[in-house]
Amino acid sequence: MSGGSKHRTRSPMSGETRTSPRGQGKSRNAARGAKPQGQKNQMPRTESNGGARQSVLEFDDNALVKALVGEHDRNLTRIEQWLGVELAPRGNRIVIAGEPQLRSKAVTVLNGLYGRLKKGLPVEAGDVDGAVRLARDEGPEASLSAGGGVDDEFVIRTRKRLIVPRSPGQVEYLRALRDNELVFGLGPAGTGKTYLAAAMGVSMLLRGEVERIILSRPAIEAGERLGFLPGDLKEKIDPYLQPLYDALYDMLPADQVQHKLETGEVEIAPLAFMRGRTLSHAFAILDEAQNTTPVQMKMFLTRLGENSRMVVVGDDSQIDLPHGARSGLVDAVEILGKTKGMATVRLTNADVVRHSLVTRILDAYGKSDDVKRRRQQGGAQTPRAASSKSRPGDEQRDE
Repeated sequence: MSGGSKHRTRSPMSGETRTSPRGQGKSRNAARGAKPQGQKNQMPRTESNGGARQSVLEFDDNALVKALVGEHDRNLTRIEQWLGVELAPRGNRIVIAGEPQLRSKAVTVLNGLYGRLKKGLPVEAGDVDGAVRLARDEGPEASLSAGGGVDDEFVIRTRKRLIVPRSPGQVEYLRALRDNELVFGLGPAGTGKTYLAAAMGVSMLLRGEVERIILSRPAIEAGERLGFLPGDLKEKIDPYLQPLYDALYDMLPADQVQHKLETGEVEIAPLAFMRGRTLSHAFAILDEAQNTTPVQMKMFLTRLGENSRMVVVGDDSQIDLPHGARSGLVDAVEILGKTKGMATVRLTNADVVRHSLVTRILDAYGKSDDVKRRRQQGGAQTPRAASSKSRPGDEQRDE
């Protein structure tokens, strides 16, 4: 691990490795992280370094610390960028410098990631980002990133991987999927709406809680019509269902996905094929639901049969319906409200788990939309009120 630290410069903390008196009496083996006999899974210990604005986090397994730090200390660098602290590895210890509140959050993140490693789970860039998101949250979900990094209550097990939430919003979403028969998941691209719903469906199928998974979406995309694509209806619709295929192949071996598609355990179908059916003992997901009409949405929701779950996901800021047409997703959320047995979860840009640049892109577009909306509202005023304002061209020049 010392080789990794050569790639980092830390002038504020160089040479400062003092520990509390409690740690000075340890034997060499204990300082290296050897477990005291009779103790297992000992949690890391935090020490404070007087008034030097430092904390020292000590771990009991050097091999896991190496994985925690990452190649060339890349995981520590990522935490520094997120939280504005400085981290320096010192053997089986990590020295944390910064403001007390930020140090506390860094300790929470490091403890959580170390807990993942103790459970045999990998620590990748997305896991680091997720742990930081949970630690920065002031709500009850913040505790999930401490003492193990993963609350088994929110772990989704599939054949290929364990899937865990990476933001407070995703924790709320998984709780809703677990506790309700009908869930509306709204939010921008990259928040995991469809992926987590598919993961929950695969998990329930593998446990025998449902007999099949049904994935559907409307055949509407921006700027294209199905008639312009070659092939029969299935060949026309398959490109639009590719995100659902991608989610399945990420959770199950390819041969099992193909087998389940052939046997009907997993069915992917356009929304138009849902009419007249009853979906019993099934986990049904409607993707891109913002592009349904109110009639289509009502038709889909009333397909729900015995011992079934239904998840409706979409982004109500990206509606591709003809101008003036009302979205079935928006309509259903308003009408159904807090109907018993259903839940609505709205994810935000803070829950985006793709590249961090995606969050900044969404924020920029959101600000642009707000400006356009304010301008439109200003243009709807009375002629006298409008004439008292500066001309649009002048407004633009001022900005």
